[in-house]
Amino acid sequence: MAVIKTSGLTKYYGKICGIQDLDLEVNKGEIFGFLGPNGAGKTTTIRLLLDLIHPTKGHAQVLGLDSHRDSLEIRRRLGYIPGDVVLYDGMTGSEYLALMGSFHKGHNGRRQKELQEQLELDLSRQTRAYSKGMKQKLAIIQAFMNDPELLILDEPTLGLDPLMQHLFYDLLLNEKKRGKTVFLSSHIIPEVERVCDRVGIVRNGQLVAIERVADLKHKKVRRMELFLSHELPPEELKLEGVEILGIKGKQIELRVSGNIPRLLEQLCQLPIEDMVFPEASLEDTFMEFYGEEQP
Repeated sequence: MAVIKTSGLTKYYGKICGIQDLDLEVNKGEIFGFLGPNGAGKTTTIRLLLDLIHPTKGHAQVLGLDSHRDSLEIRRRLGYIPGDVVLYDGMTGSEYLALMGSFHKGHNGRRQKELQEQLELDLSRQTRAYSKGMKQKLAIIQAFMNDPELLILDEPTLGLDPLMQHLFYDLLLNEKKRGKTVFLSSHIIPEVERVCDRVGIVRNGQLVAIERVADLKHKKVRRMELFLSHELPPEELKLEGVEILGIKGKQIELRVSGNIPRLLEQLCQLPIEDMVFPEASLEDTFMEFYGEEQP
């Protein structure tokens, strides 16, 4: 079942393209990563889904409902973290959560307290005194505390320290175990790799790829550094499935995309003293979509 479905969804700001011809389906129970650099169209898409702005053309459904006609019902059933968290400065954290909870049928005080304790946030202070990280924690609590069917999260870890980021990832995975659906917008590749089932990659307002994260890992480009006992002429360094990025004396940097077992067989023939072959990352694969050679 598609929890989010868009067809030809397009938004122009004058002559500037926010998002164009977006056809997308997010399935129930998955964590879907919406990945792209700042300005790619991620926030525009989220605002269209929430009916905060209206499309130039196309349409969207959320939770089986029309994103425009049924926008109020949709918002009652989801949790949302905006990319730019803005709070009411005259309220304490507790007062702010009470206000936000009043808009939801599923508001749960016990869940709110659990989240407060996990995130170690003082709700008695006025929000004007909160740091950026504290404001982000408060936004996380208000999004999760109402037991929503769907979470729409726009750059949700901005301002969080590494420890809190890991705790947040655990929260997401627990929601998935409970059958919830998550739409996660991010430009942080390790974040998406850690928690997402599938990822949509957007560039210049267009969706350029949808991949399962598990499949992307098999496609990923890796980098390797070799340290030789003595220098070799370049013609003796012809290896299948690799690109030599640089040679500095006895140090060689490679870009690896071929058959790893075959490559290792070939490397055994070289006078290698040491090698560095870090765990594969989505970074280089992602850059295939955003390299300078792309139109």
